[in-house]
Amino acid sequence: MRLGSALLLIWFLIGALAAYQRDYFKGSDTSCAKTGTVLVTVLAGPLNYVGLNPKVKNCKVPQPSALSWR
Repeated sequence: MRLGSALLLIWFLIGALAAYQRDYFKGSDTSCAKTGTVLVTVLAGPLNYVGLNPKVKNCKVPQPSALSWR
């Protein structure tokens, strides 16, 4: 179990390094698409270095309902 946890941590650290190298953590504009791109880049891990360049183009966030609770 420890080996699997260590490998998973290394996988995510490599993905975070790839996101850092692509400057995904810079800038103050945040959007659902930018956040999604950072997340899929981190999840892709080392696959980023063999040509995978995951990006989220657009996404929809659920809006709160218009019902008012009394």
